Amino acid sequence: MRPGPAARRAVGGTVSPMQKWEYSTVPLLTHATKQILDNWGQDGWELVSVIPGPNPEQLVAYLKRPLT
Repeated sequence: MRPGPAARRAVGGTVSPMQKWEYSTVPLLTHATKQILDNWGQDGWELVSVIPGPNPEQLVAYLKRPLT
């Protein structure tokens, strides 16, 4: 369980703002998974999860990156 604002304030003295994220869903082809994820990673996206896609040759990746 995450500590509430009062607990964070007691430890550090201030409450830091909550990080906001943007998300993207990306189809992954099994023969090009690394290349696709490397390209998204260079743009600051972090892989959150991969699930099976609509057919055996495809996966679906969920990515996030901090909002600027």
